[in-house]
Amino acid sequence: MGKVQSYSLFTDFDINLFKAGKHFRLYEKFGSHPVVVDGVKGTYFSVWAPTANQVSVIGDFNHWVDGEFKLNVRWDSSGIWEGFIPNVGKGTIYKYKIHSNNQGYISEKADPYARRCEHPPKTASVVWEDSYKWKDKNWMKTRKEYNSLKSPYSVYEIHLGSWRKKAEEDRSLSYFELADELVAYLKDMNFTHVEFMPIMEYPYDPSWGYQITGYFAPTSRFGYPEEFKFLVDKLHQNGIGIILDWVPSHFPEDVHGLGYFDGSHLYEHPDKRKGYHQDWKSLIFNYGRNEVRSFLISNALFWLDQYHADGLRVDAVASMLFLDYSREEGEWEPNEYGGNENLDAISFFKELNIEVYSSFPDVQTIAEESTAFPMVSKPTFAGGLGFGMKWMMGWMHDTLQYFAKDSIYRKYHQNEITFSLAYAFTENFMLPLSHDEVVYGKNSILGRMPGDEWQRFANLRLLYGCMFTHPGTKLLFMGGEFGQYNEWNFQKSLDWNLLEFEPHKKTQNYFRELNKLYKTTPALFENGFTQAGFEWISYDDTENSVISFIRKGDKPEDNVLVICNFTPNPIQKYKVGVPNKSKLKEIFNSDSEVFGGSGILNLKQITSKKQPWNGREYSAELTLPPLGIIILQLK
Repeated sequence: MGKVQSYSLFTDFDINLFKAGKHFRLYEKFGSHPVVVDGVKGTYFSVWAPTANQVSVIGDFNHWVDGEFKLNVRWDSSGIWEGFIPNVGKGTIYKYKIHSNNQGYISEKADPYARRCEHPPKTASVVWEDSYKWKDKNWMKTRKEYNSLKSPYSVYEIHLGSWRKKAEEDRSLSYFELADELVAYLKDMNFTHVEFMPIMEYPYDPSWGYQITGYFAPTSRFGYPEEFKFLVDKLHQNGIGIILDWVPSHFPEDVHGLGYFDGSHLYEHPDKRKGYHQDWKSLIFNYGRNEVRSFLISNALFWLDQYHADGLRVDAVASMLFLDYSREEGEWEPNEYGGNENLDAISFFKELNIEVYSSFPDVQTIAEESTAFPMVSKPTFAGGLGFGMKWMMGWMHDTLQYFAKDSIYRKYHQNEITFSLAYAFTENFMLPLSHDEVVYGKNSILGRMPGDEWQRFANLRLLYGCMFTHPGTKLLFMGGEFGQYNEWNFQKSLDWNLLEFEPHKKTQNYFRELNKLYKTTPALFENGFTQAGFEWISYDDTENSVISFIRKGDKPEDNVLVICNFTPNPIQKYKVGVPNKSKLKEIFNSDSEVFGGSGILNLKQITSKKQPWNGREYSAELTLPPLGIIILQLK
């Protein structure tokens, strides 16, 4: 029908970079872009489909008729189809109808680069542009001081659909509503950052967003793209950083998605041993294909560039690093050196992090990596993968296992609560108590705590106190901060009604103050990734189930002493060694009555005495509250 005009946004240089896997701003070229050509408004479309023999744009503008608006294939063997369609503009719903050279395969695909998608269960793409005017200039100029590895990092992990719902309307909050309610809550609770579980468009609600089909579009469930920008903007204006979950590990087989895109294994690895994830019934990207690497790295940069994200938490890194991940013998093939490492994925991660940090030096990439793979958060020039941080899964597992034990047995398992310090400085660790720990029958964090109700809440406070005084940054899943009783259910709101009850209200107050203490106590964050920031006093008082240590800042006068009592028995005149002659002032006590505790405090300033203890020349006697943590300033 000849209704598509020849037009291109690509230069020869773009094409060369794309083929080489070095084009990291593909979102500026691919997809649908409203433009004006020869004075006529319309939309430029471009899509990568090298196995196709015909690609048409179909949509509501032409009653979804195949072959009427055929794109032109480029002459440079790039496999790119493109063209300008006059009088098609913002809001147009469309897909690509692809006829493959492979046995006549025909598919209708959503645009991999679409900036907006239809609301699921609908699956088409939407031509979109916005002229959002950002108001976060001050944050963007100064965020390095809030986002560096020397800064406090207390992250609230949230699933947007179930954080809080409009009960009377049985719906989730919109991006606009979250910009009011969530931002105010985060600020009140003293969190430094928020992490959103995937907000890229996804078709299946029970996937929680981890099965993505629209990599360049914020989900339409909560509003338009510019409304999501408004939410990010509001967070920044209130001094809160935003981390986005990012999923380069796999994608779903939905027919409108990336799978078998042009009648070939275009985005996924063609060998099922490398291209299919058996656990998640999903497809795995081909990390060795240049154009796929460009797609993924462009996508990472897109969210940092276009949506001002302050970090990316990269999902399921371990599944990408190992060829035998969740596979039995015979289900995987060793690499060229006979090992189980996925060399293409390792190379991809290094290139990703080099590009991210060179383009956005004031952001962070955070790896969810559950194995002992070395140097995940070490620089690429030193042989590392180049991530800023790595989740400390070992700490999470050991700590939850320890706290689940009745206190009378804890003295036999003290190594579970201390072992993490043996490797705490091998990586830049983030301590996570994430959504994965409160689903699938694992119980809520509060529900895992032993004892009667008072002891459960005291254990919860002690657990979080240990978390916030342990070296490394922190991540807490929503609801934990007020003692959510039930496991997380993505279909329901958190149980905010629990705040009508004193134990939950006081637990929330505890977390508010714990965050405040963390943010204002340099010793708890300035040296969170180095041995210089930590010193054991005693890790082997198993009889009392007590540990004590010092956290150190850049200035000695900022140092604090931390003591944890893991039993429900208060201990009077507990002797602890201190480095030198000191005056000790209690600045935090989890047993305070305002937090729901019994009120056993050290109210007076204590002066150390020259009585050797714990290998130190001086010592002091303190009162330890039951199932409590105390933090003392050393002067």
